[in-house]
Amino acid sequence: MKILTIISIVLLLFSGAKGQTSAGWNSFRGGQDLLGVTQVNFPEKPKLLWSSQLGDNIKSAAVIANGKIVIGATDGVVYCLDLKGKVMWKYKTENSIEAPALILNNIVYVGNLDGNLYALQLSDGALIWKYKTDNQIMGSANYWKSGSKTWLLVGSYDYNLHCVDAESGKMCWKYESDNFINGAAACFNGKAIFGGCDGFLHVVDIPSGKAESKINVATYVAGSCPVSDKMAYIGDYDGKFSRVDIKEGKISWSWENKEQKQPFVASASLSGDKVVTGNRDKFVYCFDKNSGKLIWSFNSGNRVEASPVIIKDKVLTANMRGDISLVKLSDGAMIWKYEVGNSILHNPAVIENLMIVCALNGMVYCFGK
Repeated sequence: MKILTIISIVLLLFSGAKGQTSAGWNSFRGGQDLLGVTQVNFPEKPKLLWSSQLGDNIKSAAVIANGKIVIGATDGVVYCLDLKGKVMWKYKTENSIEAPALILNNIVYVGNLDGNLYALQLSDGALIWKYKTDNQIMGSANYWKSGSKTWLLVGSYDYNLHCVDAESGKMCWKYESDNFINGAAACFNGKAIFGGCDGFLHVVDIPSGKAESKINVATYVAGSCPVSDKMAYIGDYDGKFSRVDIKEGKISWSWENKEQKQPFVASASLSGDKVVTGNRDKFVYCFDKNSGKLIWSFNSGNRVEASPVIIKDKVLTANMRGDISLVKLSDGAMIWKYEVGNSILHNPAVIENLMIVCALNGMVYCFGK
């Protein structure tokens, strides 16, 4: 009976994070809806367990599955490390990698600045297939599964959201936006939802590739937007953070720091009634997701471009000075801080009692219990 109870609790904890387990962080925001949240156990005072220098700068986030850490770097190499930091394999692509990878069914999907999307075996890095877009890929691929069919969704600077068959690497369809697509598309209820440089939030039906709606948000959206209960949460380059009602096709609330008006580049994290994001004005902000009221703000000390991760009742953040901070979700009070001394552009990957964070100078750090 006790074993069944434990299993039930584990299933409940991860039911809201598709693809996520206590030992896996298979996409850069932890799940298809890009909520950036996990229910794993994590220490309040994590220790540095190891660090490893890779070949070049790292602008992407790490992902983790089956005891393997996958990271792309600006030298065009996909690196696979074990959980102790040892390099297990490397795969060399033809251009810089800035997009985080996606791991699905023991396959690594990752795009580069040549506009190629690669499918690699997680076990040894062997190439399965390569798909070509017409311009650079800056954002992670995401996926949607229905029956035996799995679609990959990836944006490109060729203005298109590409839908690719995950097994064959063949194009299913392309959806054209009006400008570059930087972030990943959230996948929610069979829809792909994304912003970009055209100032719109696009909602596309995944099986058909047909536009469902195109919502005017007025300005350039640099990050990806988490989606929950038919609401999307987006920060923009003009310094506004907004909730968009997808069903009604309009912005339901917006917030801005009128004194600063610095860009929101980070993607938000969402848990319960709280939504948390970071800004280039150095602050991490927490809002009531329903009213848009500012609950708290935390001065990180430098520009925040890395997306936060909510771990139960704590928020993990990083900034461009290289400070990693753990704060309380309730009030933003600092619990722990560590300085790696180099810019962190992307969110950490978090699993049970362990996190992996990458710095711009090519260093990979593992913190945990």
